[in-house]
Amino acid sequence: MDKYYSGVSQYTANLLSAIFSEDKQNNYKLFYNSYHNLTAKLSPWSNENSQLVAWRVPNKIFNYLLQKIFSYPKLDRVLGRVDLFWSPHFNFSSMSPSSPDFKKIITVHDLSFLRYPEFFSIRKNFWHRALNVKKTLRSVDMIVAVSENTKNDLLELVGIEPEKIKVIYPGNNIIKREIGLEERAAFFRKHHLEEFISEGAKSIPFILYLGNIEPRKNIAGLIAAYEKFRADDGKKENKFKNVKLLLAGGAGWKNRRIYSAWQKSPYKDDIKFLGYVSQTEKEILYGSAAIFAYPSYYEGFGFPPLEAITYGVPVVCSNVSSLPEVVGEAAITVNPFEIAEIADAFKIILSEEALRERLSSAGQERAKFFSWSKAAREYLELFKKINEKE
Repeated sequence: MDKYYSGVSQYTANLLSAIFSEDKQNNYKLFYNSYHNLTAKLSPWSNENSQLVAWRVPNKIFNYLLQKIFSYPKLDRVLGRVDLFWSPHFNFSSMSPSSPDFKKIITVHDLSFLRYPEFFSIRKNFWHRALNVKKTLRSVDMIVAVSENTKNDLLELVGIEPEKIKVIYPGNNIIKREIGLEERAAFFRKHHLEEFISEGAKSIPFILYLGNIEPRKNIAGLIAAYEKFRADDGKKENKFKNVKLLLAGGAGWKNRRIYSAWQKSPYKDDIKFLGYVSQTEKEILYGSAAIFAYPSYYEGFGFPPLEAITYGVPVVCSNVSSLPEVVGEAAITVNPFEIAEIADAFKIILSEEALRERLSSAGQERAKFFSWSKAAREYLELFKKINEKE
């Protein structure tokens, strides 16, 4: 098992660490269910004012059978007396109907499954329907949205009252570090990309995408934009003929069209799928890329562009959903439905050194805005406010 977290688990881990660093007064009970014994992995969150409470049941049985069908166990009874129940994501959470005296808060990362259900598999859409998300959101006392975009979706798609939503931006999951030549070389040798091993960090430039391989991320569109970028250049000076496209991330769902686009591409040999990469490998890629491309159709927040600008990588990302909130003026934003616009952004960045330097500097400055300690303080203020509210 990789020692790093990802997605909501990484969000929760980083936020809890920051909360426990800020708060030495309140007591916390951290409930988790896993068939595997995760005590060692979760030990950093067991301290003087926090206690791990575990159930050891396979998650599918716990969620679908026990929580969904039998409404067992009642989590408030498992935890004992609590003043406030916070859920960092949608899940089945059965509570006693006779225990309405504690407040409930849930964090919503995105509503892509309501906005674009066609991007999800039948299994994923079944899961979202089973969760009865709208009912859950209407039953809690407060909702934390990770972006203004997610707040707007809560207002539009679920009909939540604006005063019931608090926007708290996440922190930054990555800290820039220097990547050594040997570390870089070992990574590229592992992936049979020896052409990127040189003393010049970006001697052979590549465009990087990092995220799940799934339709919502518009990877087929990215491949089409790369093809246009290369084809247009071939008509002129052919100065970008060595630029590669690296796609890093685990296989998601409904990705047959993506791999088909790659197989049919005239530049197939210059497009590489790296599969899942660890946190350390992400850092090597960010520290080596010429451009980070993220033309996603929808993001509740969008951590990869934030991680990329932290490393000073010039970013091309979508001008929709939450992504403009994340990158500010530190990226070139494009219409994800316009292939030519994405391709032109690649050409402009690789052609203009002054632009690259400006984006790199602005990105590293913008990244400082997102802090887990800041997020923790805002959560603690919200916890206090909700707990005092009659």
